Amino acid sequence: MVRVASDIGGTFTDLVFFDEITGNLGTAKSLTTPSDLTRGVINTIELSGVSTTDVNFFVHGGTTVINAITERKGAKTALITTFGFRDVLEIQRGNRPDLYNLRFEKEEPIVPRFLRFEVTERVSSIGEELVGLNTEDLDSIISVCREEGVEAIAIQFLHSYAAPEHEEKTATYLRKKLPNVSITASYEITREWREYERANTAVLNAYVQPIIQKYFSSLENELQKSNVRPPYAAMQSNGGTTSFDWAKEHPITLMESGPAAGCNGAAIVGELCGEPQVIYLDIGGTTAKCTTIEDGKPKVTTDYRLEYTRTQFGYPVRVPIVDIVEIGAGGGSIAWFDKAGLLKVGPVSSGADPGPACYGLGGNEPTVTDAKLITGVINPKNFASGQFDLDIGKARTSMQKIANGLNNSIEDAAVAVIRTAEANMINALKLVSIQRGHDPREFSLVVGGGGGAMHGAPLGRELGVKGIIVPLYPGLFSAWGMLATEPRRDFMRTVLKRAEDVSDKTIKLILDELKSQATDHYGADSDIGNTSISFEFGIDLRYLGQEHSVTVPVDINSSSVDSILDSFHKTHEKTYTFKLIDTPVEFVTYRLAATASVPRPEVKKLSNGSRSIEDAHAGKRMVNFLEDGRHEAAIYLRDRLPSGCELDGPIIIEEATSTTIVHPGQSMIVDDFGFLRISEGKSI
Repeated sequence: MVRVASDIGGTFTDLVFFDEITGNLGTAKSLTTPSDLTRGVINTIELSGVSTTDVNFFVHGGTTVINAITERKGAKTALITTFGFRDVLEIQRGNRPDLYNLRFEKEEPIVPRFLRFEVTERVSSIGEELVGLNTEDLDSIISVCREEGVEAIAIQFLHSYAAPEHEEKTATYLRKKLPNVSITASYEITREWREYERANTAVLNAYVQPIIQKYFSSLENELQKSNVRPPYAAMQSNGGTTSFDWAKEHPITLMESGPAAGCNGAAIVGELCGEPQVIYLDIGGTTAKCTTIEDGKPKVTTDYRLEYTRTQFGYPVRVPIVDIVEIGAGGGSIAWFDKAGLLKVGPVSSGADPGPACYGLGGNEPTVTDAKLITGVINPKNFASGQFDLDIGKARTSMQKIANGLNNSIEDAAVAVIRTAEANMINALKLVSIQRGHDPREFSLVVGGGGGAMHGAPLGRELGVKGIIVPLYPGLFSAWGMLATEPRRDFMRTVLKRAEDVSDKTIKLILDELKSQATDHYGADSDIGNTSISFEFGIDLRYLGQEHSVTVPVDINSSSVDSILDSFHKTHEKTYTFKLIDTPVEFVTYRLAATASVPRPEVKKLSNGSRSIEDAHAGKRMVNFLEDGRHEAAIYLRDRLPSGCELDGPIIIEEATSTTIVHPGQSMIVDDFGFLRISEGKSI
């Protein structure tokens, strides 16, 4: 039987399949089709040659959710909240990232004020009903929503994380009266506190829900037409998968699905290489994403902010998301000059339609891909599995405007574009490493995405990592990571109490309740069956008076209040360099990550067979290695390199989905699994 993973990116749609009987992996790559994303998915299935009747599992991830939000193409959405809290989306938080910016402007609420409504109800922070729900308030709201053509409604009542009954009654009433409108109640998405964050999360879920429901329904139909049978799974931002049906109701959990899958893949690569400390960098056609993996596990956080920048707070999303820093820098990122005449690269991208100028599909703006082609890194005859040739003439024509602006040659302009893009990338890498107290010298850099291998060597050198690892199928790495991903759902509940008011019995009671919810969730999923479920528990704690909290892992059977407090002090000191033993501590939020085990593809050791360095050698060409100058680089085909072979830069290694560059002064070795290991210095 065959397991299939599909990942939609801004430029390419990727597919990886795994034959459970033979253990073989297959791949396909095709341009993304923005006008109808399902077409790109079906294209890759057809290109892969996989026997669709043998497919017994299909998992899918992509950028549909985040694109709908960032492009403001979501549904017309309303918000219903507690009386007196109509403007919670507008008031937001008092803190701001750019303290001395006198022209600072808050983010525009997703829901305009005339579509934000109040109802009479109130519960306390411990869940006591203070004012009963007045459903008569809803009838007038329903009338306005009908008149305004509202397509989705979010419900967020104060302290509903502690007592969701009012939200539940409201959602039931609205679904009965407005059957064609998508309804999201905040308690269905998160039971974690903070009214603004919960409101924004519920709104964003409602905002994209009609789009995702339509998209997944369309994709299901197309898959069935292609004889790909269910079960169908969706990749989530927490690093796990879920069913299409659950994803349709909770689309906000798909925010960073592709990058999260790549993080899982990077953790596996690190484990195989004996490197538990990993920095993962994914460079695609539109964006670059990076994160750290410590002790073999990606960090998952609920403190995520969409569109966060140095000067903007962004939109908080209170669902578990792999802790990723994302910037608008990828192969399709467009180079341009700002009003001061400074060269910029991104965040605007040429995408898949029309794509970089060298694609010859109508694009005429200079991009990073055009620059890599001009500098000789990319082979115009062996790009994207050779699906189409790249036009270096059009790349040079597009780059002329940058050359004119810099008053230098086209090749020097291309070098400037690459160096500018890599400067943005190194800043992001430093943000997740150095600025968070990590020493890059203790980490290995795992690169993925079509552009990861092309930029990994110079970025790793500048960051000072132990080494650079280029895994198998780097241009399809997120899709590969999905095949190695298990179903996961996170459960959480805020119960704020001082440590002296918490008992061992209270802790176990709350964690048992979360475990019961997880068991019921997986028990209702026929596709999971009798699969074993693993549970990871944690509790957020903080010192009295603090805003932030620290998550401490706990054992449901053996942890006590005292042991948890001891772990908290140690974790706080490790994170913030200090601890306050004599300061009162508060227990804040209880957490559970429940994961179901599924078959995962085994990474086999490379069988050399007829592979040899001589057969892998494919000639030479002049390549501009930026600060290392122009060199005649030896070209090698990756699928013919044997394990154990060692090569010194400058070299270029080509494969179907990516190109690896090794600079002068660096060396590369093919390890037992076929991973490319790049390090500083000569091999001999």
